[in-house]
Amino acid sequence: MEIEQTKVMASISKLSNSMHTYEVIVSGIGRESTAKAMINLPSHDICVLMGFAAIVGLENSLPENLRFGMPVEIINASLYGYEGGLFENGKPIVIQPKSELPALNSLTSDKFVTTTNLSSGTVINMEDYTFMYLKKQHDFIIRVISDFLPHTTEIDFFEEVAPIDFTNAILALEQTLEKLNL
Repeated sequence: MEIEQTKVMASISKLSNSMHTYEVIVSGIGRESTAKAMINLPSHDICVLMGFAAIVGLENSLPENLRFGMPVEIINASLYGYEGGLFENGKPIVIQPKSELPALNSLTSDKFVTTTNLSSGTVINMEDYTFMYLKKQHDFIIRVISDFLPHTTEIDFFEEVAPIDFTNAILALEQTLEKLNL
C-alpha cells in the first residue's frame, strides 16, 4: 500500500550513515500482486517484504514486543483456503530467523480471517506465503503490528495506522544487513 511505502521511505530518510541503498517498491495487496511484483523486481542483493500486519490476540495480553507499532519477523507462513481449510499445496514454509526481532507465524488466507481459534501471536497477512514461496535465500519479511484480531469494534484501518512509525523496523533491517554482511 502507498501508506506503507510512505512510512518506509520516511524512516529510511532518517538514517544518517547507512551503507545501503534502498529501493521501495509497492507490490499491491494480495498474493497475485505480490507474485507479479516479485517477478518484475530490479536486480538486488536482498528483498524484504515490509508492511502492516494484524496479529491475533488482545494487545494488553501480548508481550511488550508484540504491541501496536512493533516490528516482527515472519519465519513460518501457511496458506489457508477460502473456507479456512489448509490447501494441500499450502504446507507451512519455515525459515531460520535473520533478525533479532520476535519470530512469528503468518497465515495467508483468501478472505479476511474471522475465526477466533487461531493461536495468539499469529500474524494474518495475504502476501506472506507467496513471498516465502518465491523468495531467495537472504530475503525475509518484517511486519509492523497494526491491529489485533478479532476486532471487538469496527476500525478505520487508515486512521488506526496513522501514528505508526517504521523507524524501528528499518533499524532492525540495518542491523540484520550488517549481521548478514550485506
